[in-house]
Amino acid sequence: MRHALRREDRRISPEEARELFAGGEYLFMATVGQDGRPYGVPLSYALINNVVYIHCASNGRKLDNLAACPWVCLNVVGPTQPVYDGSFSTYYESAIIEGQARLVTDEEEKNRALLALANKYLPEHMDKAEKDIARSWQRTLVYGVTIDSISGKAKRKKPVINDE
Repeated sequence: MRHALRREDRRISPEEARELFAGGEYLFMATVGQDGRPYGVPLSYALINNVVYIHCASNGRKLDNLAACPWVCLNVVGPTQPVYDGSFSTYYESAIIEGQARLVTDEEEKNRALLALANKYLPEHMDKAEKDIARSWQRTLVYGVTIDSISGKAKRKKPVINDE
């Protein structure tokens, strides 16, 4: 069930939310375990077309939760700035993706995702990427989250209009 946005005046377009994800440094992924307990973890990621890719080791709580329930919520926050504009507030941008995570088993897709991650975080070392990917191939898992919904909101500084 989707909820209405409480502050509709702060909604940003799906395109702006996608741009926020495309340029974000890291995301937080929320999962739910078989016991119903939530778990959130920060992750590096790459966005390719309509899929958010993450990489991880082959075991852990996140993977246990994904096995129990593949639905995830991904959150990214852009630049923030605490301000006092007549009250305590913050200028911010944030976006949320909901979707289902799946283990990437296709080798070409897995390699493309890992190369995209390397290029996003260490583009100056791409000459070493393929060798490093090959070295950790067997112990590295890649999950893809296909975007089911994307939304975002922001409180931005209002532009100053000069009437000179």
